[in-house]
Amino acid sequence: MALEPHERVRTSFERQGMMRHLGVRLLRVEPGLCELALPYSEKVTQQQDGFHGGAMGALADIAGGYAGLTMAPEGMEVTTVEYKINFLAAFQGGELRATGRVVKAGRRIIVTTAEVVHVDASDKQTVCAVMQQTLVPIPRTY
Repeated sequence: MALEPHERVRTSFERQGMMRHLGVRLLRVEPGLCELALPYSEKVTQQQDGFHGGAMGALADIAGGYAGLTMAPEGMEVTTVEYKINFLAAFQGGELRATGRVVKAGRRIIVTTAEVVHVDASDKQTVCAVMQQTLVPIPRTY
């Protein structure tokens, strides 16, 4: 029996030790889309106390990857073979939200984008990074 996109992503997401460690939350899953949130903490900062680019990149990578997973054939996972990210602004506090979207889902490659926004205490949202990613479907081994 095929899993619904949200259940398929949730099952895989719960296996991600790094996402648990960083406190990432799964907010939304739809076919071709995934949204995640990363709260500000000392686990995700750089030397000037802003969100670290590595944390921003990981969040974008996972959001794009799970958007791609919703379009991959049943019984498959996806793995990132390349991504390019542009950092547009640095922030402290609040949280980051990354929304991954599928641009094209082919049999051999899936291309996605992700936009990372900072959300402050007053709920103001500012784009802080954009990413483009290439994924390949691989057999699920669990």
